[in-house]
Amino acid sequence: MTDLVPRPSAELSTDRHDPRDDWHKLARDLANDLTEIYGNGDPLPTAAGAWIARQKSDHTKRAYARAFRRWEKYARSTGAHPLQARLPLADAYANNVAKTPARQGKPPQDATIAQTLSAAASFYDYAIEVGITEVNPFSGVQRPDIDPDYSPTEGMTEQETTRLIQTAADWAPRSYALVMLLYLTGARVDELLSLNADQLGYDRGHRTLPLTQKGGKKRPAPVPPLALDALLAYLGHREDGPLFATESGRRWTQPEVWKHLRVLARRAGLPQAASIKPHTLRHQFITDNLANGVALQDVQDAVSHSDPRTTQRYNRRRRQLDNHPAYGLAAKLAARLQPTSEEEHST
Repeated sequence: MTDLVPRPSAELSTDRHDPRDDWHKLARDLANDLTEIYGNGDPLPTAAGAWIARQKSDHTKRAYARAFRRWEKYARSTGAHPLQARLPLADAYANNVAKTPARQGKPPQDATIAQTLSAAASFYDYAIEVGITEVNPFSGVQRPDIDPDYSPTEGMTEQETTRLIQTAADWAPRSYALVMLLYLTGARVDELLSLNADQLGYDRGHRTLPLTQKGGKKRPAPVPPLALDALLAYLGHREDGPLFATESGRRWTQPEVWKHLRVLARRAGLPQAASIKPHTLRHQFITDNLANGVALQDVQDAVSHSDPRTTQRYNRRRRQLDNHPAYGLAAKLAARLQPTSEEEHST
């Protein structure tokens, strides 16, 4: 046996490990794309990639990377380097975000505008922390005032929810399994799409899925029998690969799910078919459970909201509409507008 001879202390290893190899793919992709634009000597690509890599959840990584790409493209279109941007340019960008139509050509919601600007501000907080700039141009940008008690997500009636589920069942096993899991577990769509088939587990009589909530915390969520039956009918004997896959075996993506859900909603004849999104079913999970008398604390725990006010605001929107005084006022006006018996005889 050959003895191992240690390398002399003065001789340094030439083996080098690139820390970017340990980043999430979203972080590497952003850094690589920025390097093609700004070159290897610019600090922006590494800083932006490292900032994305340190975010706790895939959901946040994806949202922040998308928002930063939008800001970087805007700054570059004006001839400004993002690290040299100042408040006037950030203000102009905020105006651009507010007036750029979102999906279906509608103006962006205030919450979307606020989130987009918050993402840009977060990057500069990190850039200041690592010492590549001294200014956060977004710290003085005015953002929309968001009502903490209001949820912008449009809801459905029980009948509309049932029609959507029945339409999904008639369409395909994959559609039915997805809609049932979204509605009966209250999961976010990215939580479900990130799972693999072999992650369907068992815990003390419950079939479970390990959902990853905001912040990166994992929680086992029980899969109710109706949702489990739909999922098993879709998976068949498959025990590997993405939980939700395309016909080619590729993981189903969020844009594809959004588009498919709207196809189902149109087929079901839902009035909100053009604007429905996967989060609508999470909204229904919350409001329908609260309407059925489930304790707020239990619903809050199920959807992993850290603040009960976040859970309650979903329900408050429904009550604000159902109990709005406009209905009572309209009913009394309708009664006054009805012709009297004497007026009917005279005509």
